[in-house]
Amino acid sequence: MADHTYDYDVLVIGAGPGGYVAAIRAAQLGLKTACAESRDTLGGTCLNVGCIPSKAMLHASEYFDAAKNGTMAKLGIVVEPKLDLETMHAQRRDAVKQLTGGIEFLFKKNKVDWKKGRATFVDAHTVQVGEETVTAKDVIIATGSTVTPLKGVEIDNDKQVVVDSTGALELRKVPEKMVVIGGGVIGLELGSVWRRLGSEVIVVEFLDQLLPGMDMDIRKEAAKIFKKQGMQLMLSTKVTGLSVDGERATLTMEPAAGGEATTLDADCVLVSIGRRPNVDGLGLDKIGLELNQRGQIETDHDFRTSVDGVWAIGDVIPGPMLAHKAEDEGIACAENVAGQTGIVNHAVIPGVVYTWPEIAGVGLTEEQAREQGEVKIGKFPMLANSRAKTNHEPDGFVKVIADAATDRVLGIWCIASVAGTMIAEAAIAMEFGATSEDIAYTCHAHPTHAEAIKEAAMGVQGKPIHI
Repeated sequence: MADHTYDYDVLVIGAGPGGYVAAIRAAQLGLKTACAESRDTLGGTCLNVGCIPSKAMLHASEYFDAAKNGTMAKLGIVVEPKLDLETMHAQRRDAVKQLTGGIEFLFKKNKVDWKKGRATFVDAHTVQVGEETVTAKDVIIATGSTVTPLKGVEIDNDKQVVVDSTGALELRKVPEKMVVIGGGVIGLELGSVWRRLGSEVIVVEFLDQLLPGMDMDIRKEAAKIFKKQGMQLMLSTKVTGLSVDGERATLTMEPAAGGEATTLDADCVLVSIGRRPNVDGLGLDKIGLELNQRGQIETDHDFRTSVDGVWAIGDVIPGPMLAHKAEDEGIACAENVAGQTGIVNHAVIPGVVYTWPEIAGVGLTEEQAREQGEVKIGKFPMLANSRAKTNHEPDGFVKVIADAATDRVLGIWCIASVAGTMIAEAAIAMEFGATSEDIAYTCHAHPTHAEAIKEAAMGVQGKPIHI
């Protein structure tokens, strides 16, 4: 029961993947719980304008692309697709409505009070939520992240000329030419959607490779695949200016290392250069909570901040900005608040890019692993995988990185049509401290894409069967 001096045992600020999961877990543990959320719906960025709606568009556009560009014809299914963009948007919105409504149901089921409004700290145990003042013994900050702006570039999602990821999900027509500023996960996913639906897509990236943070072999192979699909890549390129004239935008660019400026016209520009912690307006100064140099809230291993009774999880703290990372932290944090032992192994957080094929990885890249010592590598191409071959999905490979002395798996990376599902096996193996031999001698069902992980693990010892 709640302490007699507080309204609640726990108040969670933010109802995204980290926040709503933390609130539900806290309530399951017997804590009187409230969750403050300023949106009209629960689920945060992920469910409303991020992970879920983008996957709905990716899935739908994959079908359209398969019908339009011959994959279905190879299977003996000849169709002439016609795009109904409004219906495609409608199914996306329906998926969002059902899932956000599902969280509202879970709140009611678990007796979590939804406090509607923007939250601001009054003191460490008192939070103003809209017009209401709420007190809690413990407060969990789970406010997520927001789009990182590009200096000198103004986003206007309503005009649909210069948009962010939210605006790119709501385009009323397929752009003839779309420029994506940023070669990270979100830009490549949304760029893939509109390329499949008929846009000429050009990706402008400051670095010399796409997908920063991923294994270099993966980054290079991904670039080859995207080029083969028709996406134009302008790497090592810096955007120095952007102007809008009516329904057209003009970008000014120059080589990242410096050089002659060039211009590029487009009828839609997607700015996707990353995300930043969403901490503005929380009143952290009122409770003496300072941010680090990256604008993040620092916590200890248990997700406690430097202020007693205040905790933080998800995108507002260091680490990858991933919904599943936030969810796991939400569960662990709630358990710690309740006096239990909640743990997240941040060394085993998988990441997925939901393009076609999918791209996924967990653990160390080869570059990171070699900094720590000698390693052995096993690679296996999807072209030699029987399921991928019969499905006409030849692109990609699996790469297993193992410690040369102990054979313990340090990282697994893959490009495959179902890489996002395959990577779960890799994460479980690493969580249990598996060696490459453990994976190699584990029987895998045939024919499956996952056999490529087994073969790549066999390759660490130089003995794959099917290549």
